[in-house]
Amino acid sequence: MATFKPIGFARTSYQTKAEVPRQAGLSAPAEIELLPETGYEHALEDLASWSHLWVLFHFHQVTNWRPKVLPPRSEVRRGVFATRSPHRPNPIGLSAVRLIAVRELCLEVAGLDLVDGTPILDLKPYVPYSDCIPVANSGWLPEASTPPEESQPLQPLASVTLGWQVHFSARASSQLALLAELGEDLGAKLETLLETGPSPRPYRRIRLEADSAVIAFGAWRARFIHDARARSIEVLSLATGYREAQLTGEATDLAIHRALVRAFGYPGHG
Repeated sequence: MATFKPIGFARTSYQTKAEVPRQAGLSAPAEIELLPETGYEHALEDLASWSHLWVLFHFHQVTNWRPKVLPPRSEVRRGVFATRSPHRPNPIGLSAVRLIAVRELCLEVAGLDLVDGTPILDLKPYVPYSDCIPVANSGWLPEASTPPEESQPLQPLASVTLGWQVHFSARASSQLALLAELGEDLGAKLETLLETGPSPRPYRRIRLEADSAVIAFGAWRARFIHDARARSIEVLSLATGYREAQLTGEATDLAIHRALVRAFGYPGHG
């Protein structure tokens, strides 16, 4: 049986699977740190001349696999081999990233949509003339609104519109502005979580209510409504996920939750 050892680890700002953007193009800059005392500094020679890389990695938080899964852009379950789901017999992933810089054993990259600490198995250069297939179709995925011409480079999957537009009410916008002033930028995170639709999915806790729904992400909650015909979602309000008695504690993140409650009442939905 084959055994693979990591060559390094991903260093990103995402601590949980739910935080990772569904579109790699929305990912924050990240780093890949290779292991020291391995001779990898020699293996990295000439890599800086490439603009993009393939990154092979291990879905280390996956504990089981499923023959059929519900991908973010599908309303029905699909065979796992027809998806990019991490729940595979061999939990190995592949991502294309842009190489920004190589500094000793550290690679600065863009578009790395991985949880912090993900084991990296291999790096390979992205070779446009062999890796780009302009005539390839998108299978069960929706086609881009304007298919690329054969003479143009293949458009990345991130350019395909997911189909749901996310908007914010005046109250939600005011709450987001307050939180942003205090260093908590939740707007982009909410858009990423909701752009695939209003239904509960793996890693996305959504409670359906009579006339709205509430999504839980980290210690925060957001109430929203949706229009299926227009494929639009409106975030009505944000709220703390802490119980009122817990807000008197001394945890470092409680101050920003208390600030929201002072300004908008408990828990924040109004």
